[in-house]
Amino acid sequence: MAAVVAYSSYIVLQVRGLRRLQSELADRSRKNSLQLLRVENDLNSLALAMRDMLDAGERYPLTAWLAQFERIHSDLDDALRREEQVALMQHSAEQREYLRAALNQFWEATDRTFTLAKSGHEDQARADIRDSLQARLAALSTSVARLLVQNNEYEEQAGARMEEIYNRVERQVYVFLAATLAAILLTSLYVMHANRQLFTQLASVSEQRSDLAQKLIATQESTLHYISRELHDEFGQVLTAVGAMLGRAEKHTSEDSPLRADLREVRDIAQNTLNSIRTLSQALHPVMLEEAGLESTLDWYLPTMEKQTGISVSYEKSGKAFPVRGSKAIHIYRIVQEALNNIARHSEVQQAWVRFRFLEDALELEVEDHGVGFSKHDRRQGIGLVAMRERAELLNGSIEFVQPPESGTLVRLRVPREADESDA
Repeated sequence: MAAVVAYSSYIVLQVRGLRRLQSELADRSRKNSLQLLRVENDLNSLALAMRDMLDAGERYPLTAWLAQFERIHSDLDDALRREEQVALMQHSAEQREYLRAALNQFWEATDRTFTLAKSGHEDQARADIRDSLQARLAALSTSVARLLVQNNEYEEQAGARMEEIYNRVERQVYVFLAATLAAILLTSLYVMHANRQLFTQLASVSEQRSDLAQKLIATQESTLHYISRELHDEFGQVLTAVGAMLGRAEKHTSEDSPLRADLREVRDIAQNTLNSIRTLSQALHPVMLEEAGLESTLDWYLPTMEKQTGISVSYEKSGKAFPVRGSKAIHIYRIVQEALNNIARHSEVQQAWVRFRFLEDALELEVEDHGVGFSKHDRRQGIGLVAMRERAELLNGSIEFVQPPESGTLVRLRVPREADESDA
């Protein structure tokens, strides 16, 4: 880029200089031609004056033309001086000396002619005009005409040189552009090759990350399922047995015994603990997902979540329902669970909306709150958001996190409807 800028600046300066030189040459050529035409016009005026002076019917004496000759003499000297200043080419010393000598001789002869006329020898003066002055004037006119031709030739040569310079600059620009394009092409090919390798590595890493995420999610679900079953079966059975034993012990205790009240209190504690374990077991892995499906599980989970967090959840369902079971139901349930947990932990509001839409070709889920939303300055995603994205990929669906007009966060999940669900 630096080379392109530097070369472009150089070319611009060169072209500007050429344009300025071309303009100056054109201006000097115009001025030079004007001065030569001025000289030629003065010579023509002298020729016309001498023609009138030789006219036999002319009534005026020759001395009457003296003032006109002096004025033309002065104008000729001024025109020649200006022509020398603006001439495109400096004439050779011989040409300049010849022109000046011819002019001096012409004016000397003119002075002699007017001297004869003043002394009364007008016939002899007219003979000098006819024999000498007109010939000298013709030679001067020829010399000036030759200068005009030389000036035009030099102007044409200068134009040809300018055109050659422009063509050379144009060729250099084309060569530079070709070299620049070649460099850009080679650089682009290298960048494309490097990017292709990088994208291949990224795709491999992404695939490995996706596999790892799927394995982690599968391990998580397996662990939660195991813990849920152990809590429900082992601890639940133990607490059920403890409650039954406490109930039998209470029946064998007299009504007025203080031990009966203690046994009843311990039995209530055991029952509350059993209820908590069952609730925790359902939260870790709801058995309802396998037995009743996703829709019924959400009908149970949302009120339970309201009681646990104090957040009011508005639940809306629309469309013709179809059964959602298996791993698909588990992933959607986990996404709803994670979204609501994020609202409880971070949104700083007590209101949330859950919308469940059964469409002809997809299942759409939205979880919305009008809380603080995502920070604009901290875009780091927690493991929960990453897990939600991975679960959406496992479902061959899409998930997006947007900010609604009222602020807050809107989680939108769209899962395509499978053939077995359409046939159900």
